[in-house]
Amino acid sequence: MGRRAKVIAETAQPPDGRATLKSIAFMMGLGVTTVSRALKDAPEIGEETRRRVQLVARQVGYRPNRAGVRLRTGKTNVISLVLDTEDDLTGFVSDIIYGISDGIADTSYHLVVTPYSRRRDPMDPIRYVVETESADGIIISRTTPNDPRVLYLMEHGFPFATHGRTSIGAPHPFHDFDNEAYGRMAVEALVAKGRRRLALLPPPPALTYHRHTRKGFAEALAAAGLQETSLGDLSIDDSIDTIRDRVAALSVRSGAPDGYVCASGGAAFALVAGLEAAGLALGREVDVVSKQSSKLLRWFRPGLQLVHEDFRLAGRELAKAVMGAIAGKDVCELQTVALPAAERLSEGRS
Repeated sequence: MGRRAKVIAETAQPPDGRATLKSIAFMMGLGVTTVSRALKDAPEIGEETRRRVQLVARQVGYRPNRAGVRLRTGKTNVISLVLDTEDDLTGFVSDIIYGISDGIADTSYHLVVTPYSRRRDPMDPIRYVVETESADGIIISRTTPNDPRVLYLMEHGFPFATHGRTSIGAPHPFHDFDNEAYGRMAVEALVAKGRRRLALLPPPPALTYHRHTRKGFAEALAAAGLQETSLGDLSIDDSIDTIRDRVAALSVRSGAPDGYVCASGGAAFALVAGLEAAGLALGREVDVVSKQSSKLLRWFRPGLQLVHEDFRLAGRELAKAVMGAIAGKDVCELQTVALPAAERLSEGRS
């Protein structure tokens, strides 16, 4: 930074330590309106003026006063991520927060994480944000086909985006992973390795992506002339102890699965632990295909076949979707699906 800009930055800091539009404007010899518009990249302000104002604002640590912004515009500049933070074994929470934060980094928006427990009413945090107007938009996950949160937000005209799709007739912003394609791809990979007794460790039945995963799994089984070896009501939402123990018990029975498709990297740790407790070795008596979102699984066991689901990408897409909803963009522009590319099906490190 040049000497003049440095002097301005030092003198623009008021005695109470917080820079304001007025203090920046006074020291730069500009009007408050000009400074305000320059910070918003208004096209009517010259590029050189915008550059100088933004440089000084960064140096003095200027931050818009949220209360003042809300009084002037009716906006909070806050996006609320309503998230179930329980049992996060593979970095889903940190990755999706990182992605959203990256997506809003060059905007006026701030991210507030609103945690909730799946054992309580999932509507509670949604109603709170809407009724208190504590955010301009909401991001939610773990969607269900007829998700009451989505219906509530649509009825109230409150901007939102969902991580996952619904079966609600009216379109809404979302980002999703193509779990149907993943289910097909995983079965095809196991069949190619000679596996014939295939089992699915699925998402819980209430969630939309359970249907997607199971549809792809079932279609690929039918195409191969195979029938599912059922795991009963076991799902990736069960505790890791339950998954390990149930898989271990099933693995010593006649007709046990010789191939597994797992819908979650976290559950895959417990699944493999159960197989090994029963004395089975990956790549020899049994094979497992799993989604993974971190690097942990690829280092966990040789022979695991993995498909990457990028939650940082999901976060960035959700940030774009919810900001687009706030701005009133066409919903059709705010819907994205990440495809599991065939080359991503790779074995873990040997």
